[in-house]
Amino acid sequence: MKIHQLPADPGRQQKIKRVGRGEGSGHGKTSGYGHKGSQARSGRGKGYNAVFEGGQMPLVRRLPKGGFKNPFRVEYRVVNLDDLERAFEKNATVDAEGLKKAGLIGKADRVKILGNGELTKALKVTAHKASASAVEKIEKAGGTFAVIAKPEGKKKDAGEKKKAAPKKNKTGTK
Repeated sequence: MKIHQLPADPGRQQKIKRVGRGEGSGHGKTSGYGHKGSQARSGRGKGYNAVFEGGQMPLVRRLPKGGFKNPFRVEYRVVNLDDLERAFEKNATVDAEGLKKAGLIGKADRVKILGNGELTKALKVTAHKASASAVEKIEKAGGTFAVIAKPEGKKKDAGEKKKAAPKKNKTGTK
C-alpha cells in the first residue's frame, strides 16, 4: 500500500455550510445571523471590534490622552567644567573629538558646557552651546570658548514668505 492509496479518515472532510439557499436547507432566510441586532447587520458590531466592551466605556476611552513628541527638539549632552578639569591637560583643545576620546560624550552628540565646578587650566573649548557662567570661568582661567557653527539648512526665515498672486474674480478683472 502506498500513501496515495490510504483511505480518507472518517469525519475528516466536512460538508461546506451553504447559507442563504432557501428555507429547506436549514440555513435560509437570515443565513444563521438571527433577527436584527448589531451582529445581524452588515459591518458586524461588537464581535469584530477590539475596543468594544459590551456597552461599558472602553478602556481606551477611560484612560487619559497622551501628549506628543516634538520632532524638532534638539538634545545636548551636558559636560561640566569639573569634567573638563579631570579629563584634559593644560592648554589642550577641547572639541567633540577630544570629548569622545575622553568618554564624556557619545558618537554624534551635541555638546553644552555648564559651569559646575572650578577650572584652573587654560583650555581652548569648542562646543555647540555653553552657559554664561561656564564661558566666564573658562576665560577667567585663561582659556577661550568658541561656538560650533550650525550647518546651513534649507529652512526659510519667518519673514521670507512666498507672495500669493492676486486673486481674479469670475469676470477676469482685478
